[in-house]
Amino acid sequence: MAHRQIERLSARQVATLTQPGRHADGGNLYLSISGEGWRRWTFLYRERGTGRLREMGLGPAIGPKRAGLSLADARRKAAQARQLLYTGTDPLDDKKAAKEAAELARRQAKTFGEFADQFIDSIASGFKSAVHLAQWKSTLKEYAGALRPMALKDIKTDDVLQVIRPIWETKQETASRVRQRIERILDAAKAQGLRSGDNPAAWRGNLKELLANKKRVQRVHHAAVPYDDMPEFMVELRKRNSISALALEFTILTVARTGETVGAEWPEFDLDKKVWTVPAERMKAGRPHQVPLPDRAVEILEALQVPGVAPTGFVFPGAKRGSALSNMAMLECLRDLRGRGATVHGFRSTFRDWAGDKTKFPRDVAEAALAHALRDKTEAAYRRSSALERRRELMENWSAYLRNGQGE
Repeated sequence: MAHRQIERLSARQVATLTQPGRHADGGNLYLSISGEGWRRWTFLYRERGTGRLREMGLGPAIGPKRAGLSLADARRKAAQARQLLYTGTDPLDDKKAAKEAAELARRQAKTFGEFADQFIDSIASGFKSAVHLAQWKSTLKEYAGALRPMALKDIKTDDVLQVIRPIWETKQETASRVRQRIERILDAAKAQGLRSGDNPAAWRGNLKELLANKKRVQRVHHAAVPYDDMPEFMVELRKRNSISALALEFTILTVARTGETVGAEWPEFDLDKKVWTVPAERMKAGRPHQVPLPDRAVEILEALQVPGVAPTGFVFPGAKRGSALSNMAMLECLRDLRGRGATVHGFRSTFRDWAGDKTKFPRDVAEAALAHALRDKTEAAYRRSSALERRRELMENWSAYLRNGQGE
């Protein structure tokens, strides 16, 4: 008889009952049917101490043409809840704690790559430019790729070192930036409770003691194409009609940095005055820089415009709509040419060597063209007077030399 008091329902009844209300199976287990026909299993009990009635859902119930927990499954769950009550544990509190623990475990299992992508997107509005944002993403994927599949909580100092050491001796500035970005991401992960302990990418008292002193690392110069080879090189470059080839030629003509070119937007240009004004936030020195455009540079810009349509967005667009050309695009183009082994940045050195060896232009004019920071106050004052037209003469001479080997 006692057995019937506990297990009152049959599997057939559970499958066919449609009357709204609570149908007791005994042992605190009920089949609850709503007025709309929704069916679920519930566990009703009195809270210890207060006597307050509490209801815990066990899941949807099986029914006519409806999937759900069978009577046997519901009884097993009810038995587990009764065992908790017997030991003094509130079943709902236990369910909540288990859910929170599972969520914490899930969040702590999040990989560095998943979190890094989400974190960068969350702070995207704070970047100086779309190019700066793209640099964050590309450097972390290119140099910190080994960390991407790792759980945030598992990353140790040795893991960060394996990422930083291979580029520390040859690309120390890049390595420093990568380390700083990893450190910030791991700090954010800790703030969100996804990891604990010290930051393995921290510099002071950590990586500083394990990597060569910055002052002892020999400065690496960017490989350059000799200026004597430039006219022939330009002939080969101009045979290509890709966006990356045009961007590379434009970069060489204006002796710009890669980031300045790929981040260039149409509002920065005054083609009537033949001047490109690079905003301060995209300049290494943090000051706006006016670039006098030689005629060939203007031709490239005009060729990129659609007749009758006001140009907007990036001058050198990437493959994805609304994106800038990849930082690596010009380097890939260069590798396909005779400049194998050289770098895009190296053309600035080529220009400086040519200006010093082959022209009579003052050193400060060439340095101003390169937007180099000057320590000498007299030279800096001279640059502020701009010497824009003097620099224009220099850049036209450079363009002429690149075209036919003739210059000043």
